Amino acid sequence: MDLNCNIGKVVCSKNGRDSGRYFIVVGILDENYVYISDGDLRAVEKPKKKKIRHLSFTNVIANDIRESILSGKKISNSIVRKFLQSYDPNKEV
Repeated sequence: MDLNCNIGKVVCSKNGRDSGRYFIVVGILDENYVYISDGDLRAVEKPKKKKIRHLSFTNVIANDIRESILSGKKISNSIVRKFLQSYDPNKEV
């Protein structure tokens, strides 16, 4: 498994019809697959199963979303959507 893959990490899809879109990792299935959501086309309730090798990882982690998921709290689509709307890939450190 890629050590860069953490719950709450912002990722960009490299392959498929969703290529170029940004998502947040909301779950880890195994060493090859993760669940991703953008709060819009892919709701948190029905995240997309995606191969890790088809994702490009950023250095950004949505800490509030990560803490909520790890503590077992439900997160809303609007929180994910707002975070991704405020995310600017050009400002990445």
